[in-house]
Amino acid sequence: MAKARTIGVGMDYSQTSKSALRWTIDNLIDRGDHLILIHVLSPKTDFAEKKLWEDTGSPLIPLEEFREMNMSKKYGLTPDPEVLDILETVSKTKGAKAMAKIYWGDPREKLCSAVQDVKLDSLVVGNRGLGVLKRVLMGSVSNYVVANATCPVTVVKGPPVSKT
Repeated sequence: MAKARTIGVGMDYSQTSKSALRWTIDNLIDRGDHLILIHVLSPKTDFAEKKLWEDTGSPLIPLEEFREMNMSKKYGLTPDPEVLDILETVSKTKGAKAMAKIYWGDPREKLCSAVQDVKLDSLVVGNRGLGVLKRVLMGSVSNYVVANATCPVTVVKGPPVSKT
């Protein structure tokens, strides 16, 4: 039996991050793997747990605890019901262990930190499909992570952002 892998997915509950999660489950997750949702919240949020874990990110949060309603009070994060259902399904059907980890700060830096902190074997992120100009002005999280993470990174391309 192969060693269980630890695979991270950058999650902000956008359609592209949900697509990245689905792609990860369909293409990477095997029985016994650990699937870690990595959330990066604004450093401006002010919750009790942030003060405790601001530098290192939260401890790994098991799916059972992540489903609880007090998540928004503890961490300033309200889990998406669709994502919770996806995680529940992969836990039951593939025997994967789903967990979450929450960081506060710049998503580019914190996703790269998560690779080291959680010892990820692979990281999957979504791509919002920004145009060239917006990508240059705003910076691309996925480009930064691909260039700086110390593990393999897969970018799941999302639909282009509408011009309206």
